[in-house]
Amino acid sequence: MIRPTLLGALLLSTGTATISAAGPERAMPARQVFGFALAMSGDQLFVGEPTSSKSASGMVHIYRRGAAGWTAGADLTVSGLPDDAGFGYALAADGPTLMVGMRGDSLRGGVQLFARAANGSWADQGALSAAPAARAQFGRAIAIAGDWAFVGAPGQDGTGAVHVYRRTAGKWAPTGMLAAEGLAPGDGFGQALSVDGDRVAATAPGHDAAKGMVFVFRRGADGTWAQEAAVAGRRVPPTSRLGESVVLSGTSLYAGAPNANGFAGMVVGFTRSADDNWAESTTLVPFEAGANRFGISVAKVGDEIWVGAPYSDARHGRIYRAMMNADGELTGMVKLGSDSLSVGSGFGEVMLVQGSSAVIGMPRDAGSLGTVVFLTKNAQGNWRTSGMVYPPTSEMAKVTGGEVRCGANGKADEFECGNTSLLSFMPISALGGGRATEVNDNWGWTDPQTGREYALVGRNDGTSFVDVTDPVNPRYLGNLPLTKGANPAIWRDIKTYKNHAYIVADGAGPHGMQVFDLTRLRNVKTPQLFTENVHYDQIGSAHNIVINEESGFAYAVGVNSGGETCGGGLHMIDIRQPESPTFAGCFADPATGRSGTGYSHDAQCVMYRGPDTKYKGHEICIGSNETAISIADVTDKKAPKALSSASYPAVGYAHQGWFTDDQRYFFLGDELDEQAGQPKTRTMIWDLADLDDPVLVKQWFGTTPATDHNMYVKGNRLYQSNYQAGLRILDISDPTNPREVGYLDTTPSGTTNQMSGNWSNFPYFKSGTIVVTSVNEGLFLVRDRTQAVP
Repeated sequence: MIRPTLLGALLLSTGTATISAAGPERAMPARQVFGFALAMSGDQLFVGEPTSSKSASGMVHIYRRGAAGWTAGADLTVSGLPDDAGFGYALAADGPTLMVGMRGDSLRGGVQLFARAANGSWADQGALSAAPAARAQFGRAIAIAGDWAFVGAPGQDGTGAVHVYRRTAGKWAPTGMLAAEGLAPGDGFGQALSVDGDRVAATAPGHDAAKGMVFVFRRGADGTWAQEAAVAGRRVPPTSRLGESVVLSGTSLYAGAPNANGFAGMVVGFTRSADDNWAESTTLVPFEAGANRFGISVAKVGDEIWVGAPYSDARHGRIYRAMMNADGELTGMVKLGSDSLSVGSGFGEVMLVQGSSAVIGMPRDAGSLGTVVFLTKNAQGNWRTSGMVYPPTSEMAKVTGGEVRCGANGKADEFECGNTSLLSFMPISALGGGRATEVNDNWGWTDPQTGREYALVGRNDGTSFVDVTDPVNPRYLGNLPLTKGANPAIWRDIKTYKNHAYIVADGAGPHGMQVFDLTRLRNVKTPQLFTENVHYDQIGSAHNIVINEESGFAYAVGVNSGGETCGGGLHMIDIRQPESPTFAGCFADPATGRSGTGYSHDAQCVMYRGPDTKYKGHEICIGSNETAISIADVTDKKAPKALSSASYPAVGYAHQGWFTDDQRYFFLGDELDEQAGQPKTRTMIWDLADLDDPVLVKQWFGTTPATDHNMYVKGNRLYQSNYQAGLRILDISDPTNPREVGYLDTTPSGTTNQMSGNWSNFPYFKSGTIVVTSVNEGLFLVRDRTQAVP
C-alpha cells in the first residue's frame, strides 16, 4: 500500500448536547468511527457511528445510565437508506425528540426524526421535509430546543443555509431559513449551531478568507428569527476558520478557530451587553506550542470553558479547561486527558457535558473504530474517568484442525477458491492483535537446525511470530511490539538474513530498524512478549526493507524521516554481521519517483546470473519507483550506478515486482491504475535481457477488477496478492503469456478495487505452505493444488 501525503487534519467540531456539527474538511475514515457524534436526553446517551460495520448506512447506539453506570441498549437504524447515507453523522436531542443527521448520497444530506415512547423506546417519525440541492450537506449541523429545530446546510447555494422548523400539534414543519447578511460563496453558513432559549448562533467559518464569522439570531414575539449580530475576532488571522465549533450560553458565546496560528488553534469569546450588543471579550489559546487543533470542539461547563485539542500531546488529545471569572476573564487553564490512550486517539475531538457527567467521543481511536469515554466529577470537583464503551469487534471464526479442500460450491470454508485448499485461518485476535489491529506484510523463516517453519506477520502495532510447521494447527508464539516512542502505522515490512529478522515501519515516526534473533523462537511453549536484539537508528520511518541474502546487504527503501533518507532511494546497510548493522551508502535515481529524488517504493536486489553477460556476478537492484522501474548496479556501495529506467503507459503507481528465476523477465504491479480506470488487475511484463534497455513486452490483465499489491515468483508460478481478490496463482511457464490457474479469496464480502484484503504472501517454504495475510481478516495458510504436494 502506498503511503499517502498528509494534507491536514480531518476533525470534528461540536458544542453541547443539542449540537452536532462537522467541519468541511472532516472526511470519515474507512472504519467504523464510533463516537463521531453525541447527544443526550435524560438518562439516555446517543452515539453516532455513521460508517458502522453492522449497518452499511450507519447507525446510532443508545446507552442508558443507571446506578451501575452506562449500559448498552438498542441500536437505531433506518431501512432503505443507501450504503453511503452516513446515518449518525450528526445528533441532537431534547426531551422526547431525537434528530439524526446524515451525509446522504453525494453529501446531499438528510435528517431523520425519532420520538420517545412511554417505555423509553424510540420510534422512527420519518425525515424532515427538505429538498436541498446536491452536496448541500443538509443536516451537517443540527440543534433543537423545545418546539424549535435548526438544520445547517453549509453547502447549499454556495453560501450555506440554516433551515428553521417548528413543531405544532406534534408535527414539524419548515418556517423558513435564517437570513444572514453579507454571505458570500464558500462561507459555509450553517457549519455549526448552538441554541439557547430565544437565540441561536450559526457559524460561517469560510467567511472573509476563512477567518470565519458567527451570526446570532433572536426570536421575536411573532415567532420570526432576525439577525441580532455578526461577530468575528479582532486577532483571528486568515484561514483560521472561526466557527468550526460554537457554544451559546446566556450572555456568553465562544467560537473555536482550530486552524489559527498554524493549526495551533484558538477560541474567541464574546459577551452580550444589557442593550443586546455583542462584543469580543476574550481570546483563549493553548499554553503549549504545536498543531493542537485547539478549538475543534468547545463547551461551557459551569464557570469553565472546555476546549478540545485532539492533536495535543502527540495526538493523544487533550481538553483544556479554561477557568473564567464573573467578568468573563481567564483566571487559569489546565489540561484534562488520559495518558493510557493510544497515539492518535484524539481525546477531545467530540464532547458533551451535562452537570457532573461528561462524554468524550474519540472517533479516530483504535484505528478509527472509535471509542467513547465517560468522565465524572467527584465531590472535590475533580474529573475522573468512569468508563469507556465501544461496539464489539466482529471477526471470522478460526479455521484449524484439518485441511479444507476447495469444494464443489467453489469455496473452502467461507472463502471462494479454485485449485487451492485452506490449511488454516487465524483471525487477528489469535495473532495477539487487539481491537485496532490490522495485519500487513509477512515473510517466512525456516530454522536450519530443526527444519521448523515460522510465519513472521506484520501488524500495525508490532510483529507476530507463528509456528506453521503443522499448517493445519498453527501456533502463535508471541509479539514483538513496535519500537518504543513510535506510532502504530499500517505499513510494516519484514525480511530475514542468517536467522535474524529485520523490521521497518512507515508513517511510524522514530521507528528505525528492529533486529530480532529468530532462534529465540525455539522451544517457546507459551506466547511471549519479545524485545528486539538490536536497534538500527540511522533511519526513522521506512516503507520497506529489501535484503539480498547472498551479498549480506539490506536496503531500506522509501525512507522519509530520521537519519539518512537517501532521497527515499536505497539506504544500504551492511548486515553481514547480523547484529552489527552498518550504514554502507546511498543510491537514488532522480530520473524516477514523483518528487524527482529517486524515491523507491520497493525493490528486489540479486546477485545477477541473467542473460546480460556484461553484469554477470554483479549485484543488481530493480526498483519500483512510483513512476518507473529503475535498474542499478550496487556492487560498489561507495559508487553505485544507475543503468537504466523505464516507464509504461497509464502509470498510476509503480509498486512492486519480482524477477523470474532465470532473471530474464520482471513482473511489475501498479497499485493505482485500477482505480484510475484499468478494467482488470494489470501486470507489466518486462524483458530485461539487456539491463541497459528494458523492454515492456506485455501488459497482462487478470480476471477481476482488484487492485494489485505484492507478488513473488517461485519456479513456474507467480503468486499475486491482489487485495480484495485474494491470492491469485499464475502459471508463468511462458512468462509472456501468464495463465491464472488458482486462487483463494480472503475477503468473502466481494471484490472491488479498494485497498483492503490480501496484502502479501510468502510462497517459499519447502513444505509448500503459502503464508497469506489479509488486512482486516488475519493469517491464512494456503496450499497450491496446481502443484505437486511435497
